[in-house]
Amino acid sequence: MNAPDPVPMRLTEFSHGGGCGCKIAPGVLQQIIAKAGPSLVPKELMVGIETSDDAAVYRINDRQAIVATTDFFMPIVDDPFDFGAIAATNAISDVYAMGATPLFALALVGMPVAKLPVDTIRLILEGGESVCARAGIPIAGGHTIDSIEPIYGLVAIGIVDPANLKRNAGARPGDLLVLGKPLGVGIYSAALKKGKLAADGYAAMIASTTKLNTPGLALGTMPGVHALTDVTGFGLAGHLLEICRGSDAGAVVDFARVPLHPGVADLVRAGHATGASGRNWAGYGADVRIDAPDPDLVRTLVTDPQTSGGLLVACAPADVDGVLAAFARDGFERAAVIGEIVAGAPQVVVR
Repeated sequence: MNAPDPVPMRLTEFSHGGGCGCKIAPGVLQQIIAKAGPSLVPKELMVGIETSDDAAVYRINDRQAIVATTDFFMPIVDDPFDFGAIAATNAISDVYAMGATPLFALALVGMPVAKLPVDTIRLILEGGESVCARAGIPIAGGHTIDSIEPIYGLVAIGIVDPANLKRNAGARPGDLLVLGKPLGVGIYSAALKKGKLAADGYAAMIASTTKLNTPGLALGTMPGVHALTDVTGFGLAGHLLEICRGSDAGAVVDFARVPLHPGVADLVRAGHATGASGRNWAGYGADVRIDAPDPDLVRTLVTDPQTSGGLLVACAPADVDGVLAAFARDGFERAAVIGEIVAGAPQVVVR
């Protein structure tokens, strides 16, 4: 009698949380940062930690500034190549979210080397390398450690003309909000971990999370784009709330216009959601009001952590056609206007 085939190794079994759902809850993070001591702030540092922006920015001269960011996490999928590709796409996204051009990356690698085959680890790195090749940048170095859980990500370095720098602050009442990718990646990942994600759902998840946010380059050159960020671990509501706080304004979202990945609403109704969604709501829910029908469903979707999510843009109404055209040129066919910035206290209302 032949021996049974070995059970395939699942990367997600090594991780207590996957993708951007691994982020420290926003309320806890705020407590940690609030208690941090003062640090050196040279005049050349254009962007630091003051507005929870996507990257740090350091001015070199009147035409050049360096953009530096890092992101890494545990597996969100079981395929090692896909995991590496998603993590790399997510890290580079923060450069595009500043309106900057990526220059190079450094790999951050933590692996349980006694438990994962070398070939599996190599595939994770190859997935990241494939994305960097599409972005036109090298992985110029990095650091590795032996860790309990698989961890992979990048330090991403970019460059921007200070005149084209975009931040998650500066939105103005009357600005329209545009979202570049559909919501639902966290819900897909929760269903995947339970073996309940269909093949078409997995394909949609990979296509979205490995799509580079290249429209950020064009958006950076548009004076009518007043604020720009990417939607990741804190969900749509959390990252929009950061724009509101940085801009001293409110926002209204028309949930019927928010693009969703296929089938995610049904998955939520079937009980699939990440623990990070609840932690997000606990961290910032006091400043978010859900007035939409089916509020439990809507709350889960707007707090859903988006690994390698879409760009979120606040722009003047006269420029919205140009913003949508920039998304369309790079294949973001589901980019949509989802709401507007309004005068008032920094809060998000979802209708």
